[in-house]
Amino acid sequence: MLQQLDTWIRAIVRWFGYVPNRDLSGWVLLMIAIVLGLAVDLVVTQTVRFVARRRPYKTLALLKKHVRWSFWIFTPSLFFLLATNIQSERFLHRHPIADKAAEVLFLIVSTWFTVRLLKVAELVIIQEYDTTNDVNLSQRKFVTQVRFVRRSVAIGVMVIGVSLLLIAFQGSRKVGLSVLTSAGVVSVVIGFAAQKTLANLLAGIQIAFNQQIRLDDAVVVEKEWGRIEEINLTSVIVRIWDRRRLILPITYFVETPFENWTRSDASITGAVLLYLDYNTPVDIIRKKARELAENDPLWTGDVFAVQVTDTQPTCIVVRVLVSAQDAPSAFDLRCHMREQLIAFLREEYPQSLPQTRVTMGPDLKPVTE
Repeated sequence: MLQQLDTWIRAIVRWFGYVPNRDLSGWVLLMIAIVLGLAVDLVVTQTVRFVARRRPYKTLALLKKHVRWSFWIFTPSLFFLLATNIQSERFLHRHPIADKAAEVLFLIVSTWFTVRLLKVAELVIIQEYDTTNDVNLSQRKFVTQVRFVRRSVAIGVMVIGVSLLLIAFQGSRKVGLSVLTSAGVVSVVIGFAAQKTLANLLAGIQIAFNQQIRLDDAVVVEKEWGRIEEINLTSVIVRIWDRRRLILPITYFVETPFENWTRSDASITGAVLLYLDYNTPVDIIRKKARELAENDPLWTGDVFAVQVTDTQPTCIVVRVLVSAQDAPSAFDLRCHMREQLIAFLREEYPQSLPQTRVTMGPDLKPVTE
């Protein structure tokens, strides 16, 4: 193969009618390889743009968004690497610096390109799944697993890329081999030094497949209600109801009790507490509450109850239970019921509402009379 390549190069040189400078010709070949790589980039991108214009494909749009720049560098680096390995010793002078630079550049760019392709593959797989609806439990479970697997594979690709990069340099060859083998005393030392990191990784694997939490689950953590926004390898980001973000280590959801309101079913029961006078007609309130619930589209019809759950020296505690399809709907439904029941009582039975007066005490704190 090399002899045939040497013959072709010799024929081309003789066809031009001169014998070039070997050192200069080596660099010329490398520059030509880079230009060819850029030309291939241009042809591919223009073809993709033409196809996307005629018929838009989601996959092409994702490739353009996530892989475009890595592809533009990957192709010239590939041609550059090939050029450094096919130079004819007889006609072209090999440049060790160019050879090493081509190898290092290709390793870095190919790692970057592979990681971006993994991201595109993840988005292609999950693009048909809706994780915003609490009812889609199986879909959110699948999306959570796909994202965790993609992140794990991406880390593996980066570790392999760094290891091969270290092996490319003579002085770091042993380090690169140690990273690849990950065995013996080095592994034990790394394990002791990174116990928390390894614990987070193992907790991430456990959560990905045991599904204590999924993307967009409604949870209560640290006395805050929110939704699972991101599940990373070592941390979980919870989007709190007021748009703040609570960042917790992933081991928190393995070691600490927490509330998951959408673990197996997104539906939830909401309670409205009313503190009313002893003379309040509970039957009439029950009838009115039923009418209000039936006219509210947020009520699912599964749960409804109006009960006196407690008595206090000055009032009774009336609890209204209603069901909704998810936590936000339950919150809104409770607000609707509370507002309309108070308005009904104020108009029809004003004496049933507690008659209290708030004044300021000597310590400037409110005092109820």
